Amino acid sequence: MSKLVIASNRLPVMINRDDDGMTIKPSAGGLATGLKSYHKEGNSVWIGWPGVMPETKAEAKEVTALLETEQCLPVFLNEELITNYYDGFSNATLWPLFHYFAEFAEFNETYWQSYCEVNELFAKTIIENAEENDIVWVHDYQLLLLPQILREKRPDLTIGFFLHIPFPSYELIRILPWREKLVDGLLGADLIGFHTYDYARHFISSVKRLLGYDVDFNQIKLEGRQVFIDVFPMGIDFEKFESQALAIQSKPIQERSKEHQDIDRFLLSMPNRKLILSIDRLDYTKGIPQRLHAFRYFLEKHPEYREKVSLIMLTVPSRTDVEQYQNLKNEVDVLVGNINGEFGTLNWNPVIYFYRSVPFENLIELYSSADVALLTPLRDGMNLVAKEYLASKVNRKGVLILSEMAGAAKELGEAISVNPNNIPDTAEAIYKALVMSDSESEKAITTMQQRIKRYDIHKWASEFMNALHKTIEKRSEHHARKLTARIKNKIQTEFTEAKSRVLFLDYDGTLQRFYDNPQAASPDKELYGLLDNMAEDKKTKLVLVSGRDRETFNRWFGNKKYTLIAEHGAWLKEVDKGWVERKPVHTEWKENILPVLESYVDRTPGSLIEEKTYSLVWHYRRADIELGVLRALELVHDISNLIFNQDLEILEGKKVVEIKVSGINKGTAASEFLYGNSSDFIMALGDDWTDEFLFKELPEQSHTVKVGSENSAAKYYLNNYKEVRSFLGSLVK
Repeated sequence: MSKLVIASNRLPVMINRDDDGMTIKPSAGGLATGLKSYHKEGNSVWIGWPGVMPETKAEAKEVTALLETEQCLPVFLNEELITNYYDGFSNATLWPLFHYFAEFAEFNETYWQSYCEVNELFAKTIIENAEENDIVWVHDYQLLLLPQILREKRPDLTIGFFLHIPFPSYELIRILPWREKLVDGLLGADLIGFHTYDYARHFISSVKRLLGYDVDFNQIKLEGRQVFIDVFPMGIDFEKFESQALAIQSKPIQERSKEHQDIDRFLLSMPNRKLILSIDRLDYTKGIPQRLHAFRYFLEKHPEYREKVSLIMLTVPSRTDVEQYQNLKNEVDVLVGNINGEFGTLNWNPVIYFYRSVPFENLIELYSSADVALLTPLRDGMNLVAKEYLASKVNRKGVLILSEMAGAAKELGEAISVNPNNIPDTAEAIYKALVMSDSESEKAITTMQQRIKRYDIHKWASEFMNALHKTIEKRSEHHARKLTARIKNKIQTEFTEAKSRVLFLDYDGTLQRFYDNPQAASPDKELYGLLDNMAEDKKTKLVLVSGRDRETFNRWFGNKKYTLIAEHGAWLKEVDKGWVERKPVHTEWKENILPVLESYVDRTPGSLIEEKTYSLVWHYRRADIELGVLRALELVHDISNLIFNQDLEILEGKKVVEIKVSGINKGTAASEFLYGNSSDFIMALGDDWTDEFLFKELPEQSHTVKVGSENSAAKYYLNNYKEVRSFLGSLVK
């Protein structure tokens, strides 16, 4: 049975060093909770940084031994690596950029080198401990390069990756000097998970624009394999929060914590007093100053709520040695002081401010007591605090105000949604929350609770693992059609023993790679040599069957000893003969279609028109990839209306749209050729859907090979034109 290897920057346990030596205790957090069942109950190991730097080899052994009791293994990092990889590239480069704070991002080559080194160290530890066909689940932005490193060194592994922060739009990713390497690093995974569809969409856009891979819905098509993209909104341990809230609610007031008693006294001291709760780590992504400005605006516009409402602001210290965070703390301190100074009285503080973390029980007390949760990050991958607040409202009394910039906003549609940068709008949301009827708020909370209870942290982990196992099944199906060494040997034997052979070969994407400019894809010396060698054998009839125009094909191959079929079968040139038109047809239709294509060229920079005898082709390989796809859809729609009831059809190839006369295709051309050239060995190779006509028309015993791994009528597939050349070369030998 395969083992699960979990990799994350931090482990689910913490190592403490004190005068008595090393001790170990569990870490708090959703990730450790969510993977507990997979980690503890199954055959699993968790790999990560233990949070300490051993001073001696003996200490390193002690830490390792402690961690092994928890099914964990350490990746030891020195102080320099921590500074440059974690504080540097992870948190001073990726964190601000992925949260849309590009002005804070630092592009430092030393940071980058350390980031690469740490990802290599993680890979080394995983490889040393992973057996054949094990499953690896990599987590978060600190390890973006790890999937590809593992893929190159251990292709037998099944690799999943989950990003716990936003993935930003292409316009931000393109700023990174190492953008292609980071995106390519993620593509080493079999399955990549995101919190929301927006993040997945941004990633797919970056893949297409930076690396040029084809994407089919949620599948990225690489050479020889596919990467699946999916959305898994992370949940919380709902039952844990709910049961703790119920326990606290049943306690007598005198047995509750001092903080909870203070809250109760505040609420009981005046009728209709309300508490608004704000909980965040101190970070510029959380929008804390904007939140305070909105609360001040609310008090100014609604003076009737003064002395009746307080904002409890719990801010957890973070990165206190970084200047941006120090400046943020100073700004928050000043804002809190100003609001309390302007509106406060002897018996009332508008803002009750805590700059510290609180124990879990106190946290639940705050959630339970708050009438309103005000959570307005400027950008947040998910925001689990919103879900924790809802799970703790066992009396179903409370209102959630949530930033539309938080990932959780996609799930929690019943919350009051705000743009955190819109101060008046956020202030109005506070007012709306305070005047909302009990029945309305209870209905909203109940609906959201039911949703997050169903899709909790355990469901999240289970869904991801199920999807990852499905990629293993799909990979098995995919590999079943691979042209393996055994199948190649079988074809080689049949080829050698055959008395007569016909080989149908497509050109672009099959014998030659694609170029942005189609005219640049001329045959190279190696290709000429390969084709000439095959054509020298009198038993072999070599047929190049392509969508290329006959003028270009004649220029490239007109004097060669092989048959040419051009323009998808419209023209035929046999060896030592001239070109023959297979089906003379009219071309007057071009006069109506050409102006339409020209208008698309004008509106799509980088696109161009190619005119053939019986077709017009619009190429968009050099256009912006997303604009090109959009324009292609528009063009197909417009042309479909124009050619209605005409003897024309539309072919959509790889970054081309071709309008051509119906009934002319590679399949019918090949069938006509075989009618006069019977053979006991037939093989066809092609790369796009125009070659499907060819595969379907050939006799059942033919060997058909698709170049690329997409679904096809072909029996087998090869990955690219290089593999095609190698395979054909082995036949000749």
